Amino acid sequence: MSTQQTTKRCLVFFLVNDFTILPFTAAIEALRIANRMLGYQAYKWRLASADGEKVSSSSGIEIAVQTSLAQERRMLSGSDRPSMAIICSGIDVENFSNKAVHAWLREAYNRNVQIGSLCTGAHILAQAGLLNGKRCAIHWENLPGFSEAFPEVEVYADLYEVDGNIHTCAGGTASLDMMLNLIGQDFDDNLVNRICEQALTDRVREQSDRQRLPLRARLGVQNSKVLSIIEVMEKNLAEPLSLLEIADDAGLSRRQIERLFRQEMGRSPARYYLEIRLERARHLLVQSTLPVVEVAVACGFVSASHFSKCYREIYNRSPQQERAERRMRQAA
Repeated sequence: MSTQQTTKRCLVFFLVNDFTILPFTAAIEALRIANRMLGYQAYKWRLASADGEKVSSSSGIEIAVQTSLAQERRMLSGSDRPSMAIICSGIDVENFSNKAVHAWLREAYNRNVQIGSLCTGAHILAQAGLLNGKRCAIHWENLPGFSEAFPEVEVYADLYEVDGNIHTCAGGTASLDMMLNLIGQDFDDNLVNRICEQALTDRVREQSDRQRLPLRARLGVQNSKVLSIIEVMEKNLAEPLSLLEIADDAGLSRRQIERLFRQEMGRSPARYYLEIRLERARHLLVQSTLPVVEVAVACGFVSASHFSKCYREIYNRSPQQERAERRMRQAA
């Protein structure tokens, strides 16, 4: 075998129960297609779990693994040490607690093994203390709870982030983009383009590309003034602006904003602002262990009682009931 045909990377994908299967398979497929296009095994990988047993994804599909955590820890000091270890997780990641996994990740990092995460895996890396003062990406739905739980981490709603030896991605098809970035570093754009053609994707997205659809597409709103006002609202959830402040920023009168929102959104601007603050509160309730009063403050409510009243009006349940129902679903 020539020097050019040696293995570039050996990766271990560590599967956490209820991991999301789309980002996992997208990452694996990028590596598989790269090997096929190259004509040799430039990338090798294996799957691991805490106990070496198969792991169930959030879709109910079970995946068999080759190694256990104990085996992976032993391999760190041998010839089978991976060049990269990637955490694959998904829903309810905030409930994950395994100090042995955290210790393995820290040891791997200290041995110059690159560390990565797919979907919500950044949460586990943060638990292990590997993201303090670093940039990371996580799925937009988990970003509010993550930000509250790990204020020392610079988290962004980007597709993926690379900070030193740590690679994080938001999940979904973003794992394909992160893998293509790695493959591009190892080879060239020609190989990346050939993989894209095989995967039927027309371009490689930049890491800073948005996760969510643009507001215009997401809300079906065409009025640029309304869209700009909504953007201002979304950036000021913890300390809500008054309608007069929003009107002044938009260069419109309060009456004009009221009329535009009635036409475009079918509700008043105050009502819409309340709804997006409560949506953030709901994410925090199901993704974090913050006390209800702290959730209220984080979403701009002056009291827990007012927060509970507004929450019940929108979701037909109290914040406490939301938490209780979530615990019941997890225990089922």
